[in-house]
Amino acid sequence: MQIYRNGELAGILTEEGRTSYVFRYDDAYYHDAGKAAISLNLPKKQQEYKSEYLFPFFYNMLSEGVNKRLQNKQLKIDEADSFGLLMATAQFDTIGPITVKPIEST
Repeated sequence: MQIYRNGELAGILTEEGRTSYVFRYDDAYYHDAGKAAISLNLPKKQQEYKSEYLFPFFYNMLSEGVNKRLQNKQLKIDEADSFGLLMATAQFDTIGPITVKPIEST
């Protein structure tokens, strides 16, 4: 999925399996010193980050408790699929400057 900060492409978040995630800053965004990192946990000190779980920054964009269970049920998304829920719920009205969009196939 594409990660946008204030409407500008900042990078790509990829799920390579339920235990493998990669966030990579977009080349232009990464090399522009005027562009801020998307989070303190994903500083622009390196261009690519790997994790065995969905990065806390992205996981914390999800609802919790009853709201999360309701979203999973209504959207028919497995409760263990945080990546899928992020894609379904963080495209428009998020708290803060970060939004996500699916990668469009050519």
